[in-house]
Amino acid sequence: MYRVLIIDDEEPLREAINILGDWEGIGVSEVLEATNGKMGLEMLRREKFDLVLVDMKMPELSGAELLQIAEQEFPDSLLIVISGYNDFEYTRQAIRSKVVDYLLKPVNRTDLNNALRKAVGVLDAKRKRESEFINRNITLNMSLPKLKEKMYLSIIDRSFKTQSNEAFLPLIGADGAGSHFAVGILRMLNLEQVLRERFHEDRDLLHFAVTNVMNENTDGQFESFSFTSPKGEREFIAIFTMKGGYEADAAFLSLHHMKKAASTLKELFGILCAGGMGEPCSDILSIAHSYGQAKEALDSIDLLSLKGSMILQGSQAMLKPAAKDNPSLTGRMPQIRSSLESGNVNHARSICSEFIKKWQAAGSFTLAEADRVLQEFLFLLGEIAAQLDAVPPQARSSKDKGLQALGIRSDFATFEQFEALLNHIFDLYAGEISRTLAGDRSSVLENIKAYIDNHYFEDIKISMFTDKYFLSREYLMKLFKGQYKYGIHEYVQKVRMDKAKALLSDPNLKIQDISEMLGYKDKNYFSKAFRNYYECSPSEFRQQLSGGEK
Repeated sequence: MYRVLIIDDEEPLREAINILGDWEGIGVSEVLEATNGKMGLEMLRREKFDLVLVDMKMPELSGAELLQIAEQEFPDSLLIVISGYNDFEYTRQAIRSKVVDYLLKPVNRTDLNNALRKAVGVLDAKRKRESEFINRNITLNMSLPKLKEKMYLSIIDRSFKTQSNEAFLPLIGADGAGSHFAVGILRMLNLEQVLRERFHEDRDLLHFAVTNVMNENTDGQFESFSFTSPKGEREFIAIFTMKGGYEADAAFLSLHHMKKAASTLKELFGILCAGGMGEPCSDILSIAHSYGQAKEALDSIDLLSLKGSMILQGSQAMLKPAAKDNPSLTGRMPQIRSSLESGNVNHARSICSEFIKKWQAAGSFTLAEADRVLQEFLFLLGEIAAQLDAVPPQARSSKDKGLQALGIRSDFATFEQFEALLNHIFDLYAGEISRTLAGDRSSVLENIKAYIDNHYFEDIKISMFTDKYFLSREYLMKLFKGQYKYGIHEYVQKVRMDKAKALLSDPNLKIQDISEMLGYKDKNYFSKAFRNYYECSPSEFRQQLSGGEK
């Protein structure tokens, strides 16, 4: 909607314009009046008007004089000149002042509204251009950081093509010589705690706060541009650019800025950080190497000695002795599985604790090793749970993966917290495996017993059941005997002997035939087994049944 000011010393004319104008139809929300040029100028200086209708002949301040002033002070306001004099001087001034239209008194409805519509058309077009300009700038301002981020990431992963992206190099300060670039990586150690306690689970707000702090206190000479790492929201990448100066200065300023950002994040939000800083370079494409150094430095930070925040330079990481390979849990997972299957959770936990003590005793346990162990442990326990059909319910229904699917927060800023995280994962899986197996044991045992009852004449091996039900031999034998008071082999023997007695009561069946019907290929072996079981031979048993020799 637009605002209009009528400046005319003749009240009848002002009233006529008010009556004749189709104000609502052309989108005018307010029409005000000034009784002379001086009053009109004061109103123009005090308020904003989109369209001004000016009478050329007025006392104190003429329309011509007002047009000259308006041309300088109110270039955005459109003007329509009204005059009772068909005077060339007035027309010339009106043309010079770029008025929209020139109306002669007496003003009629058609001419007035045509002039008003013409003026509003100009205003509409102007607003549309301004809106498009603003929208373009908003889009540009919003997309520029993403464009810069995309360029930096393509350089880091070495897919950047200089020729095809040459026009964008000025955006990252790489269009001239004399600049130095360095890469830093900042890892939030307690991200999920801070996200919950300080940011009400608003991840976008947290990311904004972190990048805002990391980009603070830079100027045209030294700048920081940061963004979330595509490898995980826990890590942030910072690209430092220094125009001119020396490489040593760039190294000092970049490291100082990283340490200051880490300190500020802790002070403002309670965020604990570990960071790595790469060496500066003068070639923009070399930031891929600087990134590698920063990542190596971050990964080499020792979790055993990490207290609070720490920023390590790539050169410091290279000076540190190579870490010894810590023992892997992978080789002990079959034992852990066997213990979990047998219901011996404490023994399985003790195996894990043994490795944790070994890592602690090694004297060094880096963040990279912690990440590897965490992913390995999570994967291996997940595999065992999947094979036993004991995947925790939250992981089955969640679209997330890893710890998020389990509802476990993956923060750890100390080795003790890392140990607690492993124990939490273990307890979750061990509990679900124990509950599942406890519910399945009776049905599994019933199935095994039923199979033996119906297939006693076959060559039955325990491995048939251990493979089918993913149970260890020792555990299965222990369960079966606890349920039926017989071991599996003993129960097979019992069923066969019971069947043997029943078959021997039929005088029409030969002992050789009975032996084969029971699964014995050799009559003598059957006879020996029968004697050991009943302390008499099959023939003697028949004699006892008939009361004489057969």
